[in-house]
Amino acid sequence: MPAPERLPAPGVTDPGDIEELLAEGELTVVGRIREASNAVLLCTVTRDGTSTECVYKPVKGERPLWDFPDGNLARREVAAYLVSRATGWDLVPATVLRDGPYGEGMVQQWIASAGPEGESPEGALLALVEGEEAGDGWKPVALAEVGEGRTALLVHADDPRLRRLSVLDAVINNGDRKGGHLLPATDGRLYGIDHGVTFHSEDKLRTLLWGWAGEPLTDEARDTLTRLAADLAEGAPLATRLAELITTAELAAVRDRVAHLLSTGTHPHPSGQWPAIPWPPV
Repeated sequence: MPAPERLPAPGVTDPGDIEELLAEGELTVVGRIREASNAVLLCTVTRDGTSTECVYKPVKGERPLWDFPDGNLARREVAAYLVSRATGWDLVPATVLRDGPYGEGMVQQWIASAGPEGESPEGALLALVEGEEAGDGWKPVALAEVGEGRTALLVHADDPRLRRLSVLDAVINNGDRKGGHLLPATDGRLYGIDHGVTFHSEDKLRTLLWGWAGEPLTDEARDTLTRLAADLAEGAPLATRLAELITTAELAAVRDRVAHLLSTGTHPHPSGQWPAIPWPPV
């Protein structure tokens, strides 16, 4: 089933109001998004005369993952949203945990999309270029095979939205930041989606956004991480909520990753313990 245009909730712009609509509204399944590896259902949610489209991922539709034996993907998606909200960058669409037609699952706001890489070359986020130089406005990631023994350089835009997302991914330990999980919205904002394989206590970071590896964090990122460290302190509201969604060891690892980023002051390098780029990359 082709994905329809993503529509915002009419008249609803405050994240708290969107969360309430997603959590309390009547959820109606419209269809299934078949391209996904797990059950992903397109729905409408309606409350007090306001209706919008959303995604519902029931826990019952998740495929077990041997390397993520604890918890479930739905709760990790909600945890990623909560951390995103705490940064103030709001890089993840509003996401809640609730009961639905097929049991507990995550429900996420469906965002109006400008396409997976923007509507024009000027708005592209990822590209393959000839040669070994990324060019102005681009950051190199890795050489990629493009067929017939040829290679091209995979690059991503030197975009402050992507840079913030790379910091968020380092915090939540995102094991699957591929091109198809980058969602440029029609209002110019950028969202990241599909955060089911996050928050592992071991280093699982796999991403296409390695272009800043080893570079100093921006002042904005350092300030944001400093605030986030306080929000993750024992007894703080964010830490209390995350403790309901991920394990004690995983929550401790989040704190350690934030502290490490602040200590080094730089974007992380790949661990070298496994492939640093997810497959497939798109």
